[in-house]
Amino acid sequence: MEEKYLKKLEYDKVIGKLADHAVSAPGRALCLALEPSDNIYEIRRWQRETSEAFTLLVSRGRPVFSGLKDIRQSVERTAKGAILTMGELLDIAGLLSGTEMMKTYGKHVREDESYPCLDPIFMGLNPLNAVEREIRRCIASEEEMFDHASPKLASIRKEIRINQERVRSHLQGMLHSATYRTMLQDAVITQRNGRYCIPVKAEYKGNVPGMVHDQSGSGSTVFVEPMAVVQLNNRATELALEEEKEIRRILAELSDLVHGAASELLADLDLLVQLDFLFAKAKLALDQNAVEPVFGETMEIELKNARHPLLKQSSVVPITIYIGQGFTTLVVTGPNTGGKTVTLKTLGLLQAMGQAGLHIPASGQPKLSVLDQIFADIGDEQSIEQSLSTFSSHMVNIVEILKKVTPFSLVLFDELGAGTDPVEGAALANAILEYLRTRKILTVATTHYSELKVYALSTEGVENASCEFDVDTLQPTYRLLIGVPGKSNAFAISRRLGLSEEIIEHAGDLLESNDVQFEEMMTDLELRRRAQEEEQARIENLRKEADRLKHQVESEKRTLDDQKEAILQKAREEARDVLQKAKAEADETLREMNRLIREGQTVDIRTLEQMRTRLREEADKARKQSEKEDTGAVRQIRPEDLRPGVQIKMKGFDQICTVQQAPDNRGRLMIQAGIMKMQIKVSDVESIEGEEAAPGPKTSGGKGTSAGSFGKAQSIHLEVDLRGMTTEEALSVLDKYLDDAYLAGVPKVTVIHGKGTGVLRKACQQFLKRSKLVRSYRLGTYGEGESGVTIVEMKGH
Repeated sequence: MEEKYLKKLEYDKVIGKLADHAVSAPGRALCLALEPSDNIYEIRRWQRETSEAFTLLVSRGRPVFSGLKDIRQSVERTAKGAILTMGELLDIAGLLSGTEMMKTYGKHVREDESYPCLDPIFMGLNPLNAVEREIRRCIASEEEMFDHASPKLASIRKEIRINQERVRSHLQGMLHSATYRTMLQDAVITQRNGRYCIPVKAEYKGNVPGMVHDQSGSGSTVFVEPMAVVQLNNRATELALEEEKEIRRILAELSDLVHGAASELLADLDLLVQLDFLFAKAKLALDQNAVEPVFGETMEIELKNARHPLLKQSSVVPITIYIGQGFTTLVVTGPNTGGKTVTLKTLGLLQAMGQAGLHIPASGQPKLSVLDQIFADIGDEQSIEQSLSTFSSHMVNIVEILKKVTPFSLVLFDELGAGTDPVEGAALANAILEYLRTRKILTVATTHYSELKVYALSTEGVENASCEFDVDTLQPTYRLLIGVPGKSNAFAISRRLGLSEEIIEHAGDLLESNDVQFEEMMTDLELRRRAQEEEQARIENLRKEADRLKHQVESEKRTLDDQKEAILQKAREEARDVLQKAKAEADETLREMNRLIREGQTVDIRTLEQMRTRLREEADKARKQSEKEDTGAVRQIRPEDLRPGVQIKMKGFDQICTVQQAPDNRGRLMIQAGIMKMQIKVSDVESIEGEEAAPGPKTSGGKGTSAGSFGKAQSIHLEVDLRGMTTEEALSVLDKYLDDAYLAGVPKVTVIHGKGTGVLRKACQQFLKRSKLVRSYRLGTYGEGESGVTIVEMKGH
């Protein structure tokens, strides 16, 4: 796209904001060089990159591009044998440290994470930890190298310190000597030309043997290097040269190390700069509350609640604009300062931003097209607040646009045909729009000409739009209304500003009748539109109120259900306590009976049987009460619970029915009631009574026992079959069966509970574990029924 048209749309200012979000100089350069693309695949890839960076930015926070400096020249110099400075080497170490941080930032936190565009970049980063460690091991700062950078450097510096200490010790002796004390200007040791000296009064310089290296500005002090330390100072100079030579050798080794990793370093730099650029786009999207647009292959643009990215987001009025869907030309009318130019710039600028891979400030899923050019005639270097230009400058731009325009272009005209005779200007504007319409080129034009409003109303493929203006406040609302032509509102504004009514009436008389009728039609359309908007707003408020009431009722219902469940749970617990108490009393009675039998006392069998029966009835009563409480709960009948064989009760039908076929996708199931089969709805089921009843405890035969068994031996079975029962039913049958088996003196019984899901087996074994009549129990072995049965060993009397 041509730079001059992008500049008219203020694309360069958006790019400037983008560059402000980049951290590195190369990253800012990439931002400033960003231009819209006309390749749909490239655009989509750019948009995906921005979206992935945005997701990471929101979920993990802003990445830290620590140490991201342009090391390209330093690395390239090593190829020519150059020795890098300590500062340059530290910049390289900083880049590698930042590479490590960014590689860690890009690691997946969850297994289901995937960033197809950014993952290859993160995986391509190579921190070169060995290179970074070696640089940081040797270099302390831009001007200092560690002693331990090499053994030789450590030795040289150690000798330097020793030599310095000797020099200082000798000079300190002279400073405190009675011989030289009066000859010295100050009792201090100083350096001149890199050699240690003492300040001597000028009149005594011949009394202190040594070399004069300097004198004060007044000439009263000379700086003398005593002969006693000349050799030591000479050695200090030699050591300094050796130190500098060793440091240079170490820097050369580090530079060779950098040269050996040059390709990896430059690759890391390029990848980090690319990430800096991508995250700059993500930061801009976050600041503008922008979203990813969708690019189609048709010439259609649809923006909902679009906002100009350079205006203050808290005060800008969003606009909804679309073109290409039923019409290719949009004529926007309305008063000055009403937002027409902002509308043009918003449309063109967001389209350019989208084709540059930037997210755009709009809502929903904006739809853009791939354009080869965006042409804009909005005046020379004009801003949003000003839109003044001469007719000739407009026409020069229009002529150039009409020469270059293609079916894949977007053309934006501001005040088309203005600056000349209104009749001729309107005719020219009409002809230009018709030229573009017949070629199906997307065109948006702003105007004040009523002739263009009529043209839009009467021409297929052309649509009117207006920027709303509030006559009462004399202020524009900046809302764009597509399908409604705008009014100039000149008379209304003049009347509000106090213009004489006589003048306004005379002006009205001068208007042609067609103009008056047209304005009246515009007024009628505007009134109808406002009434429709008010009605829609009222309907929306009613809908929101209905939703609120619905949520309130659902919340109150959930609260009541929770309270009801809590009350029922408490009742069930109380019923279980009663049941447990009755069972305990029954167990105590049985123990008393057995004790009397062991002691040989006479027992009234009938009395004991009656006592046991009474206790059993009380226990059954408590159990039934618990079941009744459970039944009283609001139980949700789920279709998956209605399996074949399940017994149910149907509403209004006092008979147990059996499910024959599970519910179908319409919620209908087949049941059998006696000899009759019928199809009912799931909602007709009142309750689930349990699985289909088994024939009852199976008989496997048993031997008679002694008379102490109260005659039970001949009727008790050695196994009990609980399959097909609910847990409550099974435990009740098992409890009575164990009592009978204990009274009959049966040493071992088999409980058949089946394999299934294991729920019934677990409940039975927990019951056996608590029973005082059971000595031990185990699962069946091969030939006994395996995990489908439990073998129970009873306690003796």
